[in-house]
Amino acid sequence: MGLSDAELDAVRAIERAGGADDDLKAFFAGAVRARPVREVRVEPFLIARHPLTVAQVRHWLPEYEDSFADSDSSTARLEDDLDDVLKALPFRLPSEAEWEYAARAGTTTLTFCGDDRPDEDHVLDDFADEERIAAAENAFRLAAMGSANEICADVWIPHFKDAPVDARPRAGDGPRVVRGGAGDLSPWQGCDEWLLLLSGTRYEFHDFTAVRPVAPVPTSQGQAEHGDNT
Repeated sequence: MGLSDAELDAVRAIERAGGADDDLKAFFAGAVRARPVREVRVEPFLIARHPLTVAQVRHWLPEYEDSFADSDSSTARLEDDLDDVLKALPFRLPSEAEWEYAARAGTTTLTFCGDDRPDEDHVLDDFADEERIAAAENAFRLAAMGSANEICADVWIPHFKDAPVDARPRAGDGPRVVRGGAGDLSPWQGCDEWLLLLSGTRYEFHDFTAVRPVAPVPTSQGQAEHGDNT
């Protein structure tokens, strides 16, 4: 977990090849926020294939309105109603470690697609087209990882020093961690928005966010209680 030396070298290679829109000194200075690289034990969990859509949020909050969304199948971006959604959901937020594990899908590269500079073809904001969703999936069949700024359960701390090694969220007061967000700036304006698609990019929550719910893996006992014989 975290931005490795190899990943930072890959960003430098993109910059040297003229793939960066601006000077990336600020990015490299801020890379400490996603370091040191560490090993984390992640227990099995279930995570949504994509962030909650407007229609899905309205299942729990019928009065929900979204000024950012183009359709009911678009990613729901939550502001003042975030707490209401989190209280209504029968699921939890992912820990930051779970989110990055899900985003990487077994890879150690900048994105699950490799070390090349990602572009807006990687961004997915609407989930009405099944063919488009399938094309945007990683090896875990999760779509749009990095497209929306997705909130995690962890309180924001600007580094990984002394973070838990078992993927528990870091508790405390203050803003939470957000991951992703490249699609929130689409169409891109040439400000290196692609950096927000990197699996290791992290920052603190400010204005609005998307939610990708997580649930525990059902146990054999739980399956039996619900009559599941599979």
